Amino acid sequence: VQLQASGGGLVQPGGSLRLSCAVSGSILSANAMGWYRQAPGKQREVVATITTGGRANYVDSVKGRFTIFRDNTKNAVYLQMNSLKPEDTAVYYCNTVGLTIPWGQGTQVTVSS
Repeated sequence: VQLQASGGGLVQPGGSLRLSCAVSGSILSANAMGWYRQAPGKQREVVATITTGGRANYVDSVKGRFTIFRDNTKNAVYLQMNSLKPEDTAVYYCNTVGLTIPWGQGTQVTVSS
């Protein structure tokens, strides 16, 4: 498995979730990685990225609420999501920043009361 996201679910507004992405080892160590999301009826968008050196960037809508981090020893990238809002509802995916890997299975995040 090259990319497999997990950890989604149903959460109330204001709640938290941590997404995980299992990444084949050779891919993770050599690439900047990103989390992406696609809401119903909308195009897929980048949410957060992290370089091989650990520098993170975020789309404005999630700054201060989401944290991306990577653990090369576990071949995984994570997205900690706090203070979730209904507009965060989407299917979340991980991939390299260059989108060089076929999209894997995403994980559904639903924020609703």
